[in-house]
Amino acid sequence: MFKYLGLCLLAVSLISCGSRQPAPEPQTARVTPVGGPVVTYPKFGDSDPHEWEGRSPRSYPVHGIDISRWQGAIDWRTARNSGVSFAFIKATEGGDVADPKFELHRDGAKRAGVRYGAYHYYYFCRTAEEQARWFIRNVPKDPNALPHVLDMEWTPRSRTCTKRPDGATVRSEALKFLSILERHYGKRPIVYTTVDFYRDTGIGKLRATQFWLRSVAGHPREVYPRQNWTFWQYTGTGIVPGIEGNVDINVFRSSPEHWLEWAG
Repeated sequence: MFKYLGLCLLAVSLISCGSRQPAPEPQTARVTPVGGPVVTYPKFGDSDPHEWEGRSPRSYPVHGIDISRWQGAIDWRTARNSGVSFAFIKATEGGDVADPKFELHRDGAKRAGVRYGAYHYYYFCRTAEEQARWFIRNVPKDPNALPHVLDMEWTPRSRTCTKRPDGATVRSEALKFLSILERHYGKRPIVYTTVDFYRDTGIGKLRATQFWLRSVAGHPREVYPRQNWTFWQYTGTGIVPGIEGNVDINVFRSSPEHWLEWAG
């Protein structure tokens, strides 16, 4: 049965790559992790929708969110039942800021059976070692957590740090941070980045690294040519049942079966 479902999903993916196709109806995949079945192909709303050319985010079966203190109240059970399979939750930034809602969001996600990972917003005014230690201090080990995330992007609106190091420095600092967290948590973190940061720094050159790419106006294969990716953030103005206000929405690159294998 699992093999049959996988072939069906693969067929949908191949058809969607070439032309704009109607998105599959939301459905419950016949795979049952802890917390309940995976709800696939959700039809979330968007307060500022983009007209996708070619393959759209809706053609991917597994969707999730990323959140921080700025999100309003979240009914996690409703969000999960609507198709939120994972959540990346902001934990820290720099070397001295902790998100005050991290534990609230993490515990709510876990109770509802939504897989979670924590992310760190990087500042170039502190060392990688200092920031890694700050993250470890605020994010306990959890064998059921997804790989955590290093969020690297420029910070032009920061009141305290607007440095823009060269690409070699950026990549060196990233490797230090990733290595420290991998040794501590036993999983190599994912790297999240944006179009301009990717272009300016060559962050995509990092080896043995999975990427989470932001692209709200084009498929990653067009915006980040030849770059492999695991997650795609396709909107910052998503509307999800159970979540007050707009929220970032993401897709996982592959099938529900591969998602369960990847997520452990």
